[in-house]
Amino acid sequence: MHASNVKYRLGKSYGFQILTYVLAFACVIPLLAILFFIIKAGITKINWHFLVNVPKPVGETGGGIANALLGSILIIIVAAIIAIPIGILAGIYLSENRKSKLAYWCRLSTDILQGVPSIVIGIVAYFWLVKPLGKFSALSGSVALAIMMLPIVVRSTEETLKLLPDSLKEAALALGMPFHRVIFKVIVPVGISGILSGVMLSIARITGETAPLLFTAFGNPYLTTNMTQPMQSLPLLIFNYATSPYNDWHDLAWGASLILLLWVLFLNIFTKLITRKWKVQL
Repeated sequence: MHASNVKYRLGKSYGFQILTYVLAFACVIPLLAILFFIIKAGITKINWHFLVNVPKPVGETGGGIANALLGSILIIIVAAIIAIPIGILAGIYLSENRKSKLAYWCRLSTDILQGVPSIVIGIVAYFWLVKPLGKFSALSGSVALAIMMLPIVVRSTEETLKLLPDSLKEAALALGMPFHRVIFKVIVPVGISGILSGVMLSIARITGETAPLLFTAFGNPYLTTNMTQPMQSLPLLIFNYATSPYNDWHDLAWGASLILLLWVLFLNIFTKLITRKWKVQL
């Protein structure tokens, strides 16, 4: 009786292990299918001319996505410049003042902001910046994306600094260092890997966003670096070209989709590597 009970329990354990493996593999299937389809459709469209040329007018074959590549990079860089300092400082405040009323409301606001749909943020940025200025601009798109980055940077900074032992700060204060030097010379450098992982994750989050840029950056068929004017980006190019009736534009959209996908995958893998290094340090 005892032997049969052991066999039954072992068989049930093996059955659940097999079920776990099957379900885990089933979760990976959609990602593999998307990767395979986009790589198959886009790999033949990518070449040097595709990366360094601007799109051709309707009716002409060829062209590239240089304007969208440059626009995406500039818009994301400006958004990062706006969001990262504010997010890190807010995260430091929340980690150092965990029980204050202001910290409570800031934390609540950050959580709510993280759940706001991107298209709503785009509409808000339109009424805050585009309409008063009377024109679309890449800067307004960067502001919209910065708003989306903020909650991720804030919470990752807060959670990272909360995991650090209090003895680090106490030792630095005991040596006579002022509080601001303790924070920026001791606490932040120790948790820099965790903070950087949150920053990279926030950049990966906004890289493929289209809705906010539809209301703000709007798009531009020409190569430009003027942040006060409309500017093209990869998500906007994919949206506009994929919904067009022209086969050449469809090809550009597939190639741009593959570039964008590889970019997001690289950022996520890099974030995972940073997070693993951070965990080892702690």
